Amino acid sequence: MKKASSMDETIAVPSHIAIIMDGNGRWAKRKIMPRVMGHKKGLEVLENTVKDCIDLGVKNLTVFAFSTENWKRPKIEVDFLMNLFLRSLEYKIQQLHKNNIRFRFIGKTDRFSDEIVAKIRKGEDLTKNNTLFTITVAADYGGRWDIVNAVNHLIQNGYQEITENDIQSHLALHDLPEPELYIRTGGEIRISNFLLWQMAYTEFYFTDTLWPDFNKEQLILALESFQNRERRFGRTSEQLPIHERRE
Repeated sequence: MKKASSMDETIAVPSHIAIIMDGNGRWAKRKIMPRVMGHKKGLEVLENTVKDCIDLGVKNLTVFAFSTENWKRPKIEVDFLMNLFLRSLEYKIQQLHKNNIRFRFIGKTDRFSDEIVAKIRKGEDLTKNNTLFTITVAADYGGRWDIVNAVNHLIQNGYQEITENDIQSHLALHDLPEPELYIRTGGEIRISNFLLWQMAYTEFYFTDTLWPDFNKEQLILALESFQNRERRFGRTSEQLPIHERRE
């Protein structure tokens, strides 16, 4: 793949990338620092990744910031993450808005403070008409919860027979294209209950790089891997348009 500034326009760039930002704590431990410093560094990397995605032509990024299982972590770490999330909502949303970037949140909100929930809603409302790029933050989110939540909404609305399209239209990311590329940093090779429904046909890319060390070069490597995949969706290679085939 060519450099980002001269990318071959005939090669598809995913319109939607999903990332599990794993390895913050291990990064800090290797540097003999408190785990929370890894999360602080990880936020800086996320800001850079948003810029890199825009530069490369990606339109949507969804990141797994905090899972339903992460509440089990030490209280001091959870408290720091909540404080970091709040401060990010206070100071970063205006920056996103100035750059025509839409902010979205998916996940449960009942365990967050009223202040955090208010900042989330304010940020979503402020940026809802922005069109350059969409950053979706998944926090207190789980893929199984997402599916169950969609089904419950359908039942409450009187649906007797539920179709795939019905579920799809009630999922947290119903208004965005499904992720074409899923990246997980930190060396783990699993989905971890992230976007289970939406990633049925997503291409997976795993890297040992810890999230605080992830950069534009690492993102380009992931895109190179994506661009070498044949996305057949059940078809044969011969049925694909010539420019989508990978010899």
